[in-house]
Amino acid sequence: MNSYRDMCNNETNKLYNKCEELMNYHVILKMKDGSMLDGIIEGMDGDNVIVLVGEDIVDNNCEKQRNKRQYGFPSRYRRYRRRPIPLMSLIGLSLLAYPYIAPPYSYPYPYSY
Repeated sequence: MNSYRDMCNNETNKLYNKCEELMNYHVILKMKDGSMLDGIIEGMDGDNVIVLVGEDIVDNNCEKQRNKRQYGFPSRYRRYRRRPIPLMSLIGLSLLAYPYIAPPYSYPYPYSY
């Protein structure tokens, strides 16, 4: 019985350390029930991970507004809400991969001094 408890504590400690390492980063959270959600880890609160989870908001009232978008598509927004997620319900964390943008090429100066 103690070995199972130690194994659970070891896995929980690994996830806790991983959450602290990825604090303030946009991550993908994998849950035990199979669901996945993306969010920004804001902090740790005992056995919970505080995550800012994004919600897509579509404004269908743009027809009434004077500033209509081109081609009549509705306006879209992304709003973040704070959600506590139990640490025991997490399976894994992974950093959300953004495309790498290379720095601009520096051309040599044409004049030699």
